[in-house]
Amino acid sequence: MPERNVVIGSSSGLHARPAALFVQAAARQPAAVTVGRPGQPAVDARSMLSVLALGAKHGEALVLTAEGDGADAALDELAALVTADHDAVEPA
Repeated sequence: MPERNVVIGSSSGLHARPAALFVQAAARQPAAVTVGRPGQPAVDARSMLSVLALGAKHGEALVLTAEGDGADAALDELAALVTADHDAVEPA
C-alpha cells in the first residue's frame, strides 16, 4: 500500500479551512485514503471530524496511505495540500 510522509505546512496547522480542502480532495479520490500520526492508528481521510481530531499543528508529521485505483496520484494531490501553507497572505 503506497504511503507518503508529510509535514503540515499551514502556519495554523490542519485547522478548519485546510482540513476541509483536504477532506474534500480525499472524497474525490477513487482510492481509499487514510491519514494519521506516525506510529498511531490512521483515520479515514474523508471524515472531517476524524481529520480535525488529529489536532495536527504546523511542522508536525503525518502519514498518508492509499489503497486502490489511483493510489499514487491521490497521495501526490493530498500531500501537496497538506504541505502547502493555506494561511499565507498573498501579496496584493
